[in-house]
Order: sequence, then structure tokens, then C-alpha cells
Amino acid sequence: NQLDEKKLAHAAGGAKCSRVDADAVRAATGFPIGGVPPFGHSTHLRVFIDPDLLQYDEVWAAAGTWHDVFGIEPHQLVEASDGEVVDLKRA
Repeated sequence: NQLDEKKLAHAAGGAKCSRVDADAVRAATGFPIGGVPPFGHSTHLRVFIDPDLLQYDEVWAAAGTWHDVFGIEPHQLVEASDGEVVDLKRA
């Protein structure tokens, strides 16, 4: 799915969203771009989860580096990340 940035901004309570640079990502999460896991960040971040992921038995996510991933059941991902299941896909 492709992200609808207007939907993301609305879900996050803002008027507009934009990408941030690698330094901002590392400062907020403690991880490099490409390795940001869905939980365990250095600051509290809201996590949005695509409802389409819930149809799978297992999904894969980054595990802190560009080279590491882990598998997890979608409902466990929602719970572990305190994620919000929100439709943010572009029509």
C-alpha cells in the first residue's frame, strides 16, 4: 500500500506531514533509517499500523539495523507497539 500523507496528517492531529532527514529519525528513535523497529524507540512515538496487515499470519519488521528483521503475528505487533490500526493507504 502507498501512504496517503493527508490521511496520516489527519490521524496524527496535524494539517500536514513531511519526511524528516536521517538525523531526525535517529534522534527520535535511536535507530538508523531502514532499521527503525515498530517499538523500543528512545522517545515515545505513535505507531500507525495498516489494517491490511491484520490479514496475515505473520508480518516482518526492521529490528534495529538495515540487516536485521523479525517476524511477528499482527495482533502481537499492535499490542507490543501500542499501535493504532488506521487506514492510511492512498486510494
